[in-house]
Amino acid sequence: MIITRTPFRISLGGGGTDLPSYSDRFGGMVISAAIDRYMFVSINKSFGDDYLLKYSHLERAKAISDIEHPIIREALQRYYLAPGIEVVSVADIPSGTGLGTSGSFTVGLLRALSALRRDFATAHSLALEACDIEIGSLGRPVGKQDQFIAAYGGVAVMEFRPDGFVRVNPLRMSSETLTLLESNLVMFFTGYSRDADLILGEQKSKSEGNDPSMIENLHTMKELGNEVKVALETGDVDGFGEIMNRHWMHKKERSTSMTNPLIDRYYDLALTHGAIGGKLVGAGAGGFLLFYTRRHAELRAAMAIEGLPEVPFGFDFEGSTVLVRD
Repeated sequence: MIITRTPFRISLGGGGTDLPSYSDRFGGMVISAAIDRYMFVSINKSFGDDYLLKYSHLERAKAISDIEHPIIREALQRYYLAPGIEVVSVADIPSGTGLGTSGSFTVGLLRALSALRRDFATAHSLALEACDIEIGSLGRPVGKQDQFIAAYGGVAVMEFRPDGFVRVNPLRMSSETLTLLESNLVMFFTGYSRDADLILGEQKSKSEGNDPSMIENLHTMKELGNEVKVALETGDVDGFGEIMNRHWMHKKERSTSMTNPLIDRYYDLALTHGAIGGKLVGAGAGGFLLFYTRRHAELRAAMAIEGLPEVPFGFDFEGSTVLVRD
């Protein structure tokens, strides 16, 4: 049996500029943090003569080509395993909520498959192959930050160059800044989940069509990402919170589906109860609201009255790893 554990992520700056429709022309930059909420993937021999797959659905398939789950099907076509195996995934967070669950699943599955074959796979090679599956083979309109931060872990600055090269470096924060940032970020579940591909597809289409407002918006997001880098590396954590607020205002302009009146009300309420800044994590339209605050108790009480559960988290510095190899 092989069991892997792969972190989910929150984006701290530059989100959206990692989509190839933008980064292949202008270069992208995203600051992302892996968190200690995880995707677990296990591969084990079964007693049958088929492929038994357990995720949000249950599948049995006689041949790899018959597998409905596109990522599992594509991965098994690359790492051929004979029938008689069971693949199971369990997550701390529901899919479609903005924390990069699909990218984490793909990286975790590839980590498990490479471990089963006793191949050595670097974090970089795992992330590249996960991107190739989701973006290249399956044609999903997603970016690359999810796969890279899931593979690497930590709090990282990721540069996505027009030639396709990806550079990943740790954000150079002091331990005091890191501790303050981790303790002052709070996250609440809005109760909504959405299909990120719909919103990201709109961004991809407008970027490829050279829509001036979309291109300018993404230029601004990249500039804000650089401001986040400077703020955190110089210890200005409250300044980071203020940049988050500006980031959200610009992010909302990318699509009319990015938010809705209820989410806007939650956000405005948070600002009146101690949040310096915040945003919806991920493509938008639902999932998790992330805030930076020093008035933790006041903000938590306000969100509790609205019925929004908090999801506590810390940072993960291990990335995708093998927990069990038997």
